[in-house]
Amino acid sequence: MNLSKIKLHWQILIALFLAIPFGYFFPEGIRYVSWMGEIFLTALKMIIIPLIISSIISGVASIGGGKSLGRLGLKTMFYYISTSLVAILTGLVLVNIIRPGIGVDLNFTQSVEGLGENSVALSDILMRIVPSNIVEAMIRGDILPIIFFAILFGVFISKTASWHKEILTTFFNAFFEVMMKMTLFIIRFTPLGIFGIVANEVHRNSEQLGTLAGSMLIYMLVVFLGLSIHAFINLPLIVRFVGRAKPYRHLKNMASPLLMAFSTASSNATLPLTMETVENKSGVSSKITSFTIPLGSTINMDGTALYECVAAMFIAQVYGIDMSFMQQMLIVITALLASIGAAGIPMAGLVMITIVLTAVGLPLEGVGLIIAVDRILDMFRTVVNVWSDTCGAVIIARSENEPTNVGL
Repeated sequence: MNLSKIKLHWQILIALFLAIPFGYFFPEGIRYVSWMGEIFLTALKMIIIPLIISSIISGVASIGGGKSLGRLGLKTMFYYISTSLVAILTGLVLVNIIRPGIGVDLNFTQSVEGLGENSVALSDILMRIVPSNIVEAMIRGDILPIIFFAILFGVFISKTASWHKEILTTFFNAFFEVMMKMTLFIIRFTPLGIFGIVANEVHRNSEQLGTLAGSMLIYMLVVFLGLSIHAFINLPLIVRFVGRAKPYRHLKNMASPLLMAFSTASSNATLPLTMETVENKSGVSSKITSFTIPLGSTINMDGTALYECVAAMFIAQVYGIDMSFMQQMLIVITALLASIGAAGIPMAGLVMITIVLTAVGLPLEGVGLIIAVDRILDMFRTVVNVWSDTCGAVIIARSENEPTNVGL
């Protein structure tokens, strides 16, 4: 079989289907394939920060400062906040109707080490947007302050003298082109990397599969249902009626980055492929893609926000705590704000949950109830996160009257 002639999303699917039985039935062979996943993820991490910096500075410089950037920024942020809010409310309605926490045995709780010392206040997350040392932020891989710095740098390029502006714009455009060439090279090895990652994860969780399918099944189904409604109903409707575009054609175009998001459970790891696919398959301009996608991969977390809301309500139900309407609204607001600052935090998913639980006075020990199934749910919510990012790029492009390959 000549894999070079098979489309990337089919190569990833083949890798997924082969990796699952391999990881389960051939544990002794894991050490021979897991290195492929480790090297692949390391290579992606290597290019993420230079790709974000070059793409955002190039995009902002080409947009120009002042009204153009302000208009585009407001549209983008309004989309992110609106879709995250829709996702959270979808999860809240489902968890109140189905009530998955009723009857769950508290003996299922697992201990979570390091939760107290790694928890942070919501204000601390928001304060980290402005970096005290941009080099230190790059070393830590703290994406939000890097994006903030890159946007500022791009804005002030447009305010320099024409000669300096031309030099810097040309440099960062060239820098971005080089990073995209490197990205395309690394993407060629995606099927091998996915095989190593998934086989290792299946092997690592093989003994828990029975437990995962037991007492936590209803909770998992509520999360799946909420994510599915948001991904296949809410977002397509927004793309169709707000973006005046064809959502399911766009979904078909996004098969490769969505499969990669599922396999890696990382929006940042998927970022290079997402940018390349949105631009080349759905026809969104580099100007829009280079601004919206890196920003979205950090602060637009529809799937994660939905998950946090459902998890908090589930924990309340398990402990027999009746949440008032105002407490549930506080969960909605806190989940929305926490999802914006999630990236780059140690134990990010657990930290976000502790923020929401603390805000409404729920026991932090409840995190131990959901930790066993966090990885599998993380894979699905990451898909929704990335899908929402790509929908945002299409909608913003269409609102700017740009032609795309998915327009009506």
